[in-house]
Amino acid sequence: MAIGSDHTGYKVKEILKEFLKAKEYQILDVGAFSEKAVDYPDSAIAVVQKVLSLEADFGILLDATGIPSAITANKFAGIRAATCYNEFSARSGREHNNANIIVMGAKTLGEETIKGILNTWLVSEFLGERHQKRLDKITAIEEKLIKK
Repeated sequence: MAIGSDHTGYKVKEILKEFLKAKEYQILDVGAFSEKAVDYPDSAIAVVQKVLSLEADFGILLDATGIPSAITANKFAGIRAATCYNEFSARSGREHNNANIIVMGAKTLGEETIKGILNTWLVSEFLGERHQKRLDKITAIEEKLIKK
């Protein structure tokens, strides 16, 4: 599991690392490594690279709102980053959209809420079937418009 944040998500990232270790996940921390200001695209790209290279099966990103890191990550073909704000969005992101990166807002959600959202995302699986047809359409767009 690759995990990254900007400075606003640093504290929550550290909490989630312990949460994931307790569940026996292997963690690849790509930063931030303190609360010193860093740019969210840097951590988003680092997590994306770990997922695309198959060094990590999935990724987790944290910033203030969960929006800018998702925008950045979704610029890459093969990445389906979902900004999740409750357990329903996390479940849907995995089951319907096969999201391979979850993105959450450290300033918009409480720590326990974030843990619950992440746990739901971790135990949910892609349902395939009619949802695969829709993902195939997204892949066709990526192949046409986005360079790998």
